[in-house]
Amino acid sequence: MTGGAIAQRLVEKGIADVVIQDDPQFAGTLHHGKALDMTQSASWLGFDTKITATDGWEDTAGSDVIICTAGAPRKPGMSREELLNGNADIVRSKVTAAAKASPNAVIIIFANPMDAMCHVALKASGFPRERIIGQGGGLDTARFRAFLAMETGVSVRDVHGYVLGGHTDTTMVPITSQARVGGLPLSSYMSQEKLDALVARTMRGGAEIGELMKVSSAYYAPSAATVEMVEAILLDQNRLIPSAVLCKGEHGIQDIVCGVMCQLGAGGIKKTWEMPVNADEAAKITKAADATKELIALLK
Repeated sequence: MTGGAIAQRLVEKGIADVVIQDDPQFAGTLHHGKALDMTQSASWLGFDTKITATDGWEDTAGSDVIICTAGAPRKPGMSREELLNGNADIVRSKVTAAAKASPNAVIIIFANPMDAMCHVALKASGFPRERIIGQGGGLDTARFRAFLAMETGVSVRDVHGYVLGGHTDTTMVPITSQARVGGLPLSSYMSQEKLDALVARTMRGGAEIGELMKVSSAYYAPSAATVEMVEAILLDQNRLIPSAVLCKGEHGIQDIVCGVMCQLGAGGIKKTWEMPVNADEAAKITKAADATKELIALLK
């Protein structure tokens, strides 16, 4: 659902042709049906970009951006290690083939556990760190801002807050010390108790939606956040979007993928920035990197 929503948002923007790739043994002809359905919406929506589907990789050759949403959900009785290595096998296969077909592409990883899957993608592709980017901070930031807007009654357009660290409900770090609503600190709008509750809800953002949907997980906000990243890269917008990258000293983290502030433009990550954080937030970012390190040790 997330992959299909990303494809729909992208093709409707009219900034790039889109190819959906999947394997028939996993999805039958679903991706072909989605591509045809979106094509048939063009006359009313007014876009001329093309969306097609393929079972192989030849039709994807020379892509500028590849978004990997492949992966399986955790099943009852499945251990974390089984899920990790099962998805690692899928991501490894997809990224290896995608990188061979498009050796100059930027790859955005949206497979879970995302931070660990970025390490799999880095190794499988052989790409530099600037061209393997994890999508998680953008989505978590969108949830953080939505809850801030809901709590304060202020337009979300005037809410500025970011989430760094990992992309799980225990490792993400909403940076409350730097968050602003209309330029004012959060203490101007709410008590610490309210803020703590809002942070906790942000960290359970995906779980809350899963509980409400019952048979699905989020895909509207995830697709919107991912498309912002793609647009920034394709149009060289130099956007600052929290993204997961192989850190080289950012926040004291070395050679572990973690969510930090990244400047996205042509070629992927142009630069990383260290957002000023307080001591508690810094410790949580370090803890997030340590948790990813533990997952990497479980990879086969």
